[in-house]
This record gives sequence, C-alpha cells and structure tokens, in this order.
Amino acid sequence: MPRLSINELTQLAARALQNAGASSAMAAATARALVAAEMAGLGGHGLSRVPLYVQHLREGRANGSAEPRIVHEKGAVCLIDAQGGLAYLAMDLAAREAIRRAQGFGVAFCGVTRSHHCGAMDYHLAPLAAANLVGLGFTNSPAAINAWGGRKPLFGTNPIAAVFPRKNEQPLIVDLSLTEVARGKIMVAAKEGKPIPAGWAFDRDGKPTTDAKAALTGSMAAIGGVKGVVLALTVELLCAALTGARFGFENDSFFEPGQPASIGHAIVAIDPAALAGNDVYFERVETLIGALLADEAVRLPGDRRHRSVAEAHAKGIDVPDMLYNQLVEMAS
Repeated sequence: MPRLSINELTQLAARALQNAGASSAMAAATARALVAAEMAGLGGHGLSRVPLYVQHLREGRANGSAEPRIVHEKGAVCLIDAQGGLAYLAMDLAAREAIRRAQGFGVAFCGVTRSHHCGAMDYHLAPLAAANLVGLGFTNSPAAINAWGGRKPLFGTNPIAAVFPRKNEQPLIVDLSLTEVARGKIMVAAKEGKPIPAGWAFDRDGKPTTDAKAALTGSMAAIGGVKGVVLALTVELLCAALTGARFGFENDSFFEPGQPASIGHAIVAIDPAALAGNDVYFERVETLIGALLADEAVRLPGDRRHRSVAEAHAKGIDVPDMLYNQLVEMAS
C-alpha cells in the first residue's frame, strides 16, 4: 500500500479528473476537497470518489467545463448556478459569498442549484469558521431514504453540517448524514466486496440487507426513525424548493446509469458580532466546552478529524493498492 504526500495525492487526483474532461480549475478544486476528506479520515468522501467522478465526466453526467455563476441575489441572499458541473467550484463561490454577505448583513444564505455530489459538507464551512463566522451547511442527494411508512426512497441522505469558531482553538465541527451511516461507507464496502452491518440499509424490495451493493440500489435507514425522515424532508425543501434543484427522487442514482444530476446545496453564515458580540460568543462557547470536557469520557465533535488531518500532514496518506492503480491509470 503506497503512502503519498498531500501534494502528490492532490496532483494525482487533479490529473485524473482533468483527463476525463474537467477544467483545470474544477479538477484542482475537486482534488483539494477529496484529499481533504481523506486527510480527515472520511474515505467515503475522499479519493474513492475519483473513479465515479471520472465516469460521470466521461458520460456527460457532469459538465467539466462548467463555470458557476450567481444568477439571483438580494441583500444577504444569493443563488449560484453550478451549470451541471462537479460541485466544488460552486461551493467555493458559495462560501466566499456567504462570508462577504454575512460580514455586511450579519447573516447570509447562499443556495447552489444544478450541482453534483459535494462531498464532506464541513469542508465547505471551514472558510466561514476561519472568518469567525458560525456556519451551517445542507445538501440534498439522490433518493436513499423512504418516506415514513413507505417502501420507495424519496429523500436523499441529506447531510447537515455546522461549524462554530473558537478563540485560539480549532473550530467545533458537526457533520452528519441523516442515515444510520454515511452512504460513502457503503460505497467503500461495495467496492471492497465487504458486507455491511444489519440495520444500515434495505434492498430494492424494502427488505433489510447486509449486501453493500444491494444497499446502493435500495434504501437506507434514517437516524432516529420518523424524526430522521422529517429532518431529511426539511433538507430537501431547503436545498431544492428554495434553489429550484431537483428533489432526491427526481435525481438518478450516482451508482447506476442516469441523467446529469441537479442537486441543491445551501450555506448559512452568521456573524456573532451582529448578535451578542464576539467576546460574549467566544466566552459562551468555551463555557459549554468546559462543561463537556469536565467529563473525561467526552470527546468533542471534530476532534478526531483534527487529529487525523495533523497526522496526514506529518506522515502522508496510505492509499489501497487497487485505488492507487486506478488513480495512476486515470491520470496517465
């Protein structure tokens, strides 16, 4: 299993994407995001996505020459059209606009429409935390969760993320899929031919399954039962009804032949200075964190990711032989 530096992996992934038709800017932005996910220990949103993205670029399911642009705006709000391309350039623009507008108005909402899979949502919020803004992120995705009581998938896995900046410390990170497990983990299991635990997913007929490939074409269990399903509904409305993107059930699965995606994303930015003020905000955050850490058994959300990133910077990243060979072939 080869170990590569962050720079080597980023260049390798970018070349593979560019060879498949992505513009140099799109390939670079996508590669940075996928390697960042790998560094954070999120393999399901990392380099394992490169072969899928390459396939979608070659098949025309993702527009490699897309140049995201703002198509509607009003004060603290804007809508960005990803033009059918891979999501990362559009999300970079959304983050920049969210920061700029929140700094001017105290709050901002930036929606993205006609997009593709956007990877680990907390990655897109990191620039907000660096600007001392609280960030919230949402995305819908191809249908994976059944409506409560139903057998047909209607809602996506629909991740929700949040970042809370801290003073002189790494931000607090919350990032969760609304399914019992992130779909990326099932994708990795399917590629490796491994079973998944019971309770994660259902097959096409709505029957529980431990077959990862059957799960990818079936449906997934929502967290918390009906509560998770209703949260998934909420994200669909935030990301598709407000942006004009397609709902989960209107998008084809990424893992089967289909039409170009039209996914919606949303970033919300909040400036603490516009409310109780930065000093009060930072004091309140640290008071809560202090109470959490008073119990030695508690681990802060995001701590594991921060440690994984630091280790990756120091030691590089191990890439499974099969994936490494795929990346080299696609980059050649």
